[in-house]
Amino acid sequence: MANSPDEMANAMIANMKEKTGKTLAQWITIAKKSGEEKHGGIVKHLKSEHGLTHGFANLVAHKTLKSDAGSAGGDDELIAAQYAGPKAGLKPIYDALIKAANACGKGVEISPKKSYVSLRRNKQFAIIQPSTKTRLDLGLNFKNEPAKGRLEKSGSFNAMVSHRMRLEKPADVNKDVKTWLKKAYGES
Repeated sequence: MANSPDEMANAMIANMKEKTGKTLAQWITIAKKSGEEKHGGIVKHLKSEHGLTHGFANLVAHKTLKSDAGSAGGDDELIAAQYAGPKAGLKPIYDALIKAANACGKGVEISPKKSYVSLRRNKQFAIIQPSTKTRLDLGLNFKNEPAKGRLEKSGSFNAMVSHRMRLEKPADVNKDVKTWLKKAYGES
């Protein structure tokens, strides 16, 4: 059984023709011809016009836009691109968060995407996203945690997490942030 995101994606690609009637290359051609340029638009088009499940539509959208780690040239390149130019000053915050995530326990998987990094164990428990040139957002997943203090509901920030914390300097990765990160890790 596939466990990592890469293994799951590879299994989906291997079964795509059987499950959907078309190969990944054929779906990418359809996605490009749709005229949609954003991930959500491609997913919506493939689901509504072609009956794809969300999982297959999401995979095709990532492959079409080359926004997944496997398509974009590797983890190091994705991270370097996220912290290039005006966002370079946020990299020490990212490094501090990765150190804190690895200290949470065994099995932390660091999975860079085009615009953020997913932290996973059994499932995604956090994301790290350089949102502006002066702020990095730590998204956290909790089942039933009220917002309090620096821990706020995710709102429109990212639908893949329930909460977020705004970080502007490495010192912001303090005891509280590490505690919340470890709690999210524990719930995954």
